[in-house]
Amino acid sequence: MARGKLRIYLGAAPGVGKTYAMLSEAHRRIERGTDCVVAFVEHHDRPRTEVMLHGLEQVTRRDLEYRGTAFTEMDVDAVLERAPAVALVDELAHTNVPGSRNAKRWQDVEELLAAGIDVVSTVNIQHLESLGDVVESITGVRQKETVPDEVVRRADQIELVDMSPQALRRRMAHGNIYKSDRIDASLSNYFRPGNLTALRELALLWVADRVDEYLQQYRGEHNIRSTWQARERIVVGLTGGPEGRTLIRRASRMAAKGSGSEILAVYIARSDGLTGASPKELAVQRTLVEDLGGTFHHVIGDDIPAALLDFARGVNATQIVLGSSRRKTWQYVFGPGVGATVARDSGPDLDVHIVTHGEVAKGRGLPVARGARLGRSRVIWGWLVGVAGPTLLTLLLTHVDADLGLANDMLLFLTLTVAAALVGGLIPALASAAVGSLLLNYYFTPPLHLWTVSNNKNIVAIAVFVGVAVSVASVVDLAARRTHQAARLRAEAEILSFLAGSVLRGETSLEALLERVRETFAMESVALLERAGDTDPWTCAGSVGDGRPLERPEDADVDMPVGDHMALALSGRVLPAADRRVLAAFAAQAAVVLDRQRLQSEADQARTLAEGNRIRTALLAAVSHDLRTPLAGIKAAVSSLRSDDVEWSDEDEAELLEGIEAGADRLEHLVGNLLDMSRLQTGTVTPLIREVDLDEVVPMALGGVPDGSAELDIPETLPMVAVDKGLLERAVANIVENAVKYAPDETPVKVSASALGERVEIRVVDRGPGVPDSAKDRIFAPFQRYGDAPRGAGVGLGLAVARGFVEAMGGTLAAEDTPGGGLTMVLTLRAAAGRPPVRPDLSSQATS
Repeated sequence: MARGKLRIYLGAAPGVGKTYAMLSEAHRRIERGTDCVVAFVEHHDRPRTEVMLHGLEQVTRRDLEYRGTAFTEMDVDAVLERAPAVALVDELAHTNVPGSRNAKRWQDVEELLAAGIDVVSTVNIQHLESLGDVVESITGVRQKETVPDEVVRRADQIELVDMSPQALRRRMAHGNIYKSDRIDASLSNYFRPGNLTALRELALLWVADRVDEYLQQYRGEHNIRSTWQARERIVVGLTGGPEGRTLIRRASRMAAKGSGSEILAVYIARSDGLTGASPKELAVQRTLVEDLGGTFHHVIGDDIPAALLDFARGVNATQIVLGSSRRKTWQYVFGPGVGATVARDSGPDLDVHIVTHGEVAKGRGLPVARGARLGRSRVIWGWLVGVAGPTLLTLLLTHVDADLGLANDMLLFLTLTVAAALVGGLIPALASAAVGSLLLNYYFTPPLHLWTVSNNKNIVAIAVFVGVAVSVASVVDLAARRTHQAARLRAEAEILSFLAGSVLRGETSLEALLERVRETFAMESVALLERAGDTDPWTCAGSVGDGRPLERPEDADVDMPVGDHMALALSGRVLPAADRRVLAAFAAQAAVVLDRQRLQSEADQARTLAEGNRIRTALLAAVSHDLRTPLAGIKAAVSSLRSDDVEWSDEDEAELLEGIEAGADRLEHLVGNLLDMSRLQTGTVTPLIREVDLDEVVPMALGGVPDGSAELDIPETLPMVAVDKGLLERAVANIVENAVKYAPDETPVKVSASALGERVEIRVVDRGPGVPDSAKDRIFAPFQRYGDAPRGAGVGLGLAVARGFVEAMGGTLAAEDTPGGGLTMVLTLRAAAGRPPVRPDLSSQATS
């Protein structure tokens, strides 16, 4: 099913006639035979609007009650069931009453459009979500009901219902908008002339932008390259030089002469990265353009005039502003310049303005020699070989009595030309060819010592020499440049490979990445700056290096924007444009790493909160059952003892008191475990490490289990252990009590100890059902009880507390299978330094 079409009547304020225009359109469509119904229209008791509803089918509204008040809303199901061709839905930004199908009316409209129903709706400019702050600053009223701009922008047709502020105020005064009791207050507040004028301008500009989008789309679909001068758009061509600020201000004054004019500043960089532009100056010019209400664009193009014209025609510009050339007179031998070329090729649809400035004819410097990338020292040596070499060779050949012949002399001079090309590049090689040809002509070609050649063959020979020298120099220089490019691209590939690998592995921290940027580009400091909005101050998300602290991207020697509100700032030196390609990749990766760190932090916080919630939930369950059970037993026993209508025997009283004592002990044990677990969770367990004998601690830990349920085997020869006596006793007690709980009644739990090198192990062995390998780690988690343990058997904190205490003392607690069936808890502790103490002769086994 095809999606329905949306038509919106947009107004600057209430009362301009949006609903009236919508109803008029409905009557026109019905006259043409279109099935049109009123899904929801609010006439607000305006007589003229109410009259327009006559003759239109209205879908019954849905009645809703909210906080004791009855409301009516659009019945989406009824409209879908009616399935008209066109539905009228007033007040697109309206918020539905709670209990409705959707929270917003525009969501209801989306359902109708998805069902293939065309919708005609209305909205005021102040209800657009992006303009909420602007409207509040103008009118002092914050609009609570808004609609996303994208919903309105997606409309197939947007029609502005316009009215002058004076006419709207007259309509208000005549009572055509609000009732008489609201007229005076409205005219003196929201409907002031200034407010209405500002809202009207907002509506006109917003619709104009939408029309501009339609125009760009149409030109793109029909491949229209010529300029349509429907709106003044001024393109400012920037070179990164100091004259850019003058050009931007001049363009701003030109734009101010016509309402709705737009400024677009564009900087065109060569794809090979060769440029004399200052990144810092470009950043200043970008800020200036944005402050003046324009936009800044960065375009790549080898043919600067062609790229500039393509950009201007692509944005449907009407004027281009360029600065007068900074070239000196002799530099025009390299070409007519960008300004002259653009003016020649602009055609009749683009006006080109050449603006004078203070840098005219002050020079832009020589064109960058391709060989300059070989390094300053190599270029100098190339000139020495290319110019001084032929001179020295001439002195040598003229003072040595050896007639080698013109051909051999030419080969020697050609060798120097090739050497100059290898060392210094093309320009020194061409100079060597020129100097060599002159010296050959003067000293070695008859007639000697004259700048003439008598033999035509010698003329050909010298011409061939020059041609071969130039050709060989060009080839050698090209090979050197290709080698340089290959080396640079290989370095870039290695850097980008590192970045890609770090992305996939997720190993690089933000500080490590910034340090890599600092090392790669030899900078003093690198910082990643960000801000929440266009007017908010910059904050530092991360920085490395010893340079000065950076507070704004403009303070840096190099800044690389990352989106709208983030920038990578480098201090130390200005980078060439070629390096900015790799720097852009680093900047993008820095933003990704920062987002990843924040997401990881949020995930850790969420995990901590989830764990806390889980523990709280389990704690509530424990309190609701496991702690309530002994409390219920204590209360029942106490109530029985206090009962006056029952006479208890001594045995009965003793039994009841024993039950109270057992319940209290059980409560103490449960509460103790809960408190211990809370201490472990908050990290407040601080062990007091001392040298302790195990036979002083372990027997005391068995006091909480029935007599005969555990056997103790602690050899006297064991070394002392470095532990906290209280924590160790509590840990062993929990382990033994857990083992006794699951061990068969007739089989006692065995507690033994042994020394293994620098460690001492305590083993608690039971013959119970055991635990599978998959659950051995899970039994140490808080509030976990394995198997079919009864609800009254505890809250599942014993082993968790035991492991926490053991690990706090630097030991380990693990579970192993008992040979023959059962579970063995292995508690490993650090042996204390020194010899084991001498003990009196005591039995090595004790039963408790």
